[in-house]
Amino acid sequence: MALLRSFCALLLALAGICAVVPPAAPAPRQTAAHNAPPPAPSPEPAPDTRIAAVVNDEVISVFDLLSRMRMIELSSNLPDTAETRQRIGAQVLRGLVDEKLQLQEAKRQNVVATDDELNTALAQIEKNNNMQSGQLNLLLKSRGIDRGSLVNQLTASIVWAKLVRRMAAQNTEITDEEIDAAVQRLKEHAGEPQSHIAEIFLAVDNPTQDQEVRNLALKLIEQMKQGARFSAVAQQFSQSATAAVGGDMGWMRPDQLPAELAAAVTPLKPGELSPPIRTNSGYYLLLVLDRRNGDAGGGQAATLYDVVQVIIPLPPQLTEAVKRTALAEAATFRAAKSCPELLKLGQEKLPKTTSEGKVSTANIAPQLRDLLVKLKVGEPSQPLLQRGGLGVVMVCSKDTQTVKNGDPTREEVFESLLRQKLDTVSRRYLRDLRRAAYVDVRV
Repeated sequence: MALLRSFCALLLALAGICAVVPPAAPAPRQTAAHNAPPPAPSPEPAPDTRIAAVVNDEVISVFDLLSRMRMIELSSNLPDTAETRQRIGAQVLRGLVDEKLQLQEAKRQNVVATDDELNTALAQIEKNNNMQSGQLNLLLKSRGIDRGSLVNQLTASIVWAKLVRRMAAQNTEITDEEIDAAVQRLKEHAGEPQSHIAEIFLAVDNPTQDQEVRNLALKLIEQMKQGARFSAVAQQFSQSATAAVGGDMGWMRPDQLPAELAAAVTPLKPGELSPPIRTNSGYYLLLVLDRRNGDAGGGQAATLYDVVQVIIPLPPQLTEAVKRTALAEAATFRAAKSCPELLKLGQEKLPKTTSEGKVSTANIAPQLRDLLVKLKVGEPSQPLLQRGGLGVVMVCSKDTQTVKNGDPTREEVFESLLRQKLDTVSRRYLRDLRRAAYVDVRV
């Protein structure tokens, strides 16, 4: 089951970033210049120690700010340009200020992130991007990103989750009556259409920030239209609890959303992004991933795909020579005539990046679903370029079946209510820390 879950997550990630790789261009003729030794690397510039902001009695340097902006550009597929940095700089600095407040509060409350928790988080990032152990550090160094910036972000995320849960346990109680009412609402609206939605939430803590936050929302929309991935942008910019999962809210009915969000989602088609939506607490950007009818008839037809995938790891710096080698290796996998043959080849050559599993159309983003629909059983896909590797996918079988959207259990309803309350607690907690803090922004 764990393998299936990780495979499904990989397929979902593929939908936003995969592209068919064209044939490699012919290798250029070698000349004396090509055989000349590479120039000596330039010495790394000294860190910029100027002060970007002071948070209580601690400093955020310009070096910290630039490093975090480079990390966001890398993870969100934003261009590394002065224009990009000008567009996102204010919000990135605001995020660093919040991060500093979270770390300071954790220190005051004696809440820590253990080495095991940090190592697990770093290993998960490498796994999600099909990297070998240690490859993440090389990637950060090659892009001029301070590893400490990523460690600080992960540390703040871990300790803040602990702080919020501690406060919620002290002040938040979910009663049986609340669960009963939620279950009853779900039954009453079971036949209504549902939308699979992802969100980016940008808080507005006081009216003076309104225009700045709205401008950021518009800039993020522009960047996503130019190729930045929604999930990565959500992870770096969204101030909702769903940021940890790329903004994914899951399947929602109109009655489960605030009125202004429900009204904005209704006219959107799958794959469409909303304009900025102003609410009492801030701005939302919503992306409709998919749509399905309600379950008044007891279920929906869905296709269950049995799939094998092999991924050839690629280094952060992709040269033409490396690309040609990877394409040649992909060709050997594409020569497989069946799923067992592809799986055997992959496990022999690339055991860490070969996977198999079954996944339903209900759990696949529309772009990847289109790819699987077009593939015949036993037909390998063209090489798919994705973060960290080159993939070949083969459909082993397609089984159309009725998938029931059964009534959720009381435990599932409890978890849903808890997530909502944790989100509310987190926003209020951070708002109170901001109001009590001394913050001096200098850039």
